[in-house]
Amino acid sequence: MAYLSAAAVLLFVALLSYSLTRAFAWDEGFHLLAAQLILAGKRPYLDFCFPQTPLNAYLTAGWMRVFGETWRVAHVFETFWVAAAAFVTADFVRARFPVPEWRWAGALAALVAVGMNAQVVIFGTIGQSYGLGLFLVVAAFRLAVVAVEHKGISWAAGAGFMAGAAAGTTLLTAPVAPAVAIWLYLCNRAGKTWAKIAACIAGGAVSWLPMAWLYRQGQAQTIFNIVLYQLKYRHKWNGAARQDIGALSAWINSAQGLSLMVLAGVGVWFLARRCDWPRERREEIWFSLWLAIALATELATAHPTFERYFLLAVPFVAIPAIAGMYAVGVRLAGPERPLLAAYFLISILALGLARGLFDDSDSYIWSDTEKIAQEVDKVTPRGAPIWADELIYFLMHRDPPDGMEFSYAHEIEEMPAEQAKILHIITASELRRRTTAGEYKTVAACYDTENTDAAKVADYYRQKDTVKDCTIYWDFGRK
Repeated sequence: MAYLSAAAVLLFVALLSYSLTRAFAWDEGFHLLAAQLILAGKRPYLDFCFPQTPLNAYLTAGWMRVFGETWRVAHVFETFWVAAAAFVTADFVRARFPVPEWRWAGALAALVAVGMNAQVVIFGTIGQSYGLGLFLVVAAFRLAVVAVEHKGISWAAGAGFMAGAAAGTTLLTAPVAPAVAIWLYLCNRAGKTWAKIAACIAGGAVSWLPMAWLYRQGQAQTIFNIVLYQLKYRHKWNGAARQDIGALSAWINSAQGLSLMVLAGVGVWFLARRCDWPRERREEIWFSLWLAIALATELATAHPTFERYFLLAVPFVAIPAIAGMYAVGVRLAGPERPLLAAYFLISILALGLARGLFDDSDSYIWSDTEKIAQEVDKVTPRGAPIWADELIYFLMHRDPPDGMEFSYAHEIEEMPAEQAKILHIITASELRRRTTAGEYKTVAACYDTENTDAAKVADYYRQKDTVKDCTIYWDFGRK
């Protein structure tokens, strides 16, 4: 346990170093801006558009209240959750892998498989909800595994709470809650099954009380942000189908994804055909596999889907992959050399991470956007309306104009004016009208080039400057 804890601390330090220097994604902007607006007393859905479940935004706002309104605060805590998720996964292998001699090697490999996965490192350590969501689903899994062994209902309630909180952090984890309830029903070995299921449901309901509070204050706004936007508007952007194909096939070109998938397949074969391990231990590994399948199925249907979404399933692929590592390692190197098998897998995973970080090395980082924000702040009078990406508002500590808090909503071409006002949305057509009327003193919508081109922004502003590859326009008036 001490060695595994030390390895997890080293992992956290390495991840934190990356998180505070290189980690960045443009979509962090609307998550961090949401936290900043919450800190200012506004409510998601009711006061601004935010088509996400809100738990992570509220927690980030809490961290910012204590430590300051910077992106670094969010990065530190998301990185902590990633390291914690890797540790909890590895500790499951250490404590419950059926072959004691392979537990340390398997735990170390599991720690690396989760904590050094390229998608986990690049996207789990930023100011979005992936890090917290990852930890919560792993915690729900661990509590559910223990719950079936104890007569009491507290473990089941805890599993339900964690699974519900995961969905309250990101709906990408929604299948975990029903999977936990089904696990309790099928595999309970002590106490009353239905009492545990009821406790699981009650724990999940408690975790969703903040959502119920928002729903009570604004039913239409809450339903739109959580349900209708996802079903009706999210997929309406050019290239969505091509994006889906690329994301769903990306694992083929990934050394990490391919090695874990192959080993997980070997592990499944071993469990089904050659394994004499205790039934309880085998069931736990099967449970991990079913969680991976349930998550992957939902993530694959999230049109459009992205490769980074699948990081949430990595721990549950890693656990059967450790069984596969054992099966292959025993056959090729013998049962007495577990570390040799672990080091070989770790080497492949480390090389895969290095390749992933290299491919991402020319992307934006936060220092680039800070320069953009400084230039926008310099050329724009205090209090003047700005059309910018969310992270620019966040960095300048300026409130965005109503309807500008979530730029993806600008892809909605038309919506009745009264409905758009209630939902705090500015449609594409309205955005063009306001731009041509000169309502925005400055435009720095670096990521929203389709709308800026459609609004012919370059024709309406006399001055411009380019920072990185973002063009900033100001001084309204035809050239």
